[in-house]
Amino acid sequence: MKRIAGVVVVLAALILIVPFLIPTGTYLKQIEQIASEKLGQPVSIGSLHFAVLPTPRANIDLLRIGQHDEVRVERVAIIPEISSLFSEVKVMSAIVVTNPVMKMGAFDFIAAMPEKVKGSPALVVRRLEVINARLEWPQLNVPAVNVKATMAEGNQLQSAKLTSVDGKLNADITPQGAGYGIKLVAQQWTLPAGPKVLFNSLHSEMTLQGSRLDIGSLDARLYQGTLTATAVLEWGKELHASGKFRTEGIAIAEAAHLISKKKLLSGKLGGTGTFSVNAKEAARAADNLVLDYKFNVANGVLHGVDLVKAATLLLRKGGKGGETQFDELSGMLHVAGKQIELKELDIVSGLLAASGGVKISPAGRLDGVVEVKLKKGVVLVGVPLQVSGTLDDPAVFPTKTAMAGAAIGTGMLGPGVGTSLGLKAASGVEKIKGLFDNKK
Repeated sequence: MKRIAGVVVVLAALILIVPFLIPTGTYLKQIEQIASEKLGQPVSIGSLHFAVLPTPRANIDLLRIGQHDEVRVERVAIIPEISSLFSEVKVMSAIVVTNPVMKMGAFDFIAAMPEKVKGSPALVVRRLEVINARLEWPQLNVPAVNVKATMAEGNQLQSAKLTSVDGKLNADITPQGAGYGIKLVAQQWTLPAGPKVLFNSLHSEMTLQGSRLDIGSLDARLYQGTLTATAVLEWGKELHASGKFRTEGIAIAEAAHLISKKKLLSGKLGGTGTFSVNAKEAARAADNLVLDYKFNVANGVLHGVDLVKAATLLLRKGGKGGETQFDELSGMLHVAGKQIELKELDIVSGLLAASGGVKISPAGRLDGVVEVKLKKGVVLVGVPLQVSGTLDDPAVFPTKTAMAGAAIGTGMLGPGVGTSLGLKAASGVEKIKGLFDNKK
């Protein structure tokens, strides 16, 4: 915050060195050169002129900063207090920055700047206003924002109000110790990166100090449920983030539409999790995400597959379609970049119990084994099922081991008891195989 304000103050101070109401064409190159030296980056000014209305001011048009125009500004209006122009300390009642655009690279050289630029002329700024500021970051859709800030003695921030142009996001910023306190409020706001998660409401309190952001609290309502979280974000040469979160009562059928157009799962989702990110640049954050989420879904339906039917028919061609109702589904979601794994799955529903794990490839393909136990009388018969297909079109069918076990048991002891014993033996074999697979 101090560094960004410093860029504006340096440019404004240089402009006020030029005598007010004197033709400025001669001075542009000199101003660009001095500004470039102080900011450590190439500075280009399209034009500089003075206006009397609506108030006396100097206008900079088409300002560009950086080797690759990392900062572009349509106009900077510098509004001085006329009585201070011939004083040792120049006072500006306001600086108004219109339509600035910042690329990701701009933050690299801004972070490298000292918080106070040495050798800058004595200058006091009363108010800073930014209109329609935009970020141009790959894979990041941040809404344009307006900023109104009042400055205290020494051009230190006294308070700032940030509002998105669409009115969905508001933030109040005030000094707090060596950094800044931020109170964020959002309504009907969509996550700017990754899945387009829609927050009905969000409240957060954060602390910004240098290149570290501490999210002390985050409380949100989304998809009929709630999300609470704490996190720490650090940036510089690399991006680091970590945090904890809890969900309660989320309608998973609505949230699941973020990854598939088809209805995959319904019920109320709750759980706790942790996440971390270590990436060389923000655009690669999703590829370096590690997340573990222990979850449960109550009174739901697994759509696209009927586990009871698949376990009962013992058809090699497998089963598609249908649905499985359950009282509770629990497990562990593990995400490592684009790799997703559902582990320790347990499904409970009346006469049905199932357990296992499934991996989901970056292309959405499924690979896993789920053992379905069906209650027949007082005996539970377990059938290992291979899970395959895709998220949109899942398929389950008995594993080759299950088919072989059922056939051998039936041949030796006949249908019924023989088949059940064969399936039980096959289930044991699958568990032993699973132990070795997990060690890979």
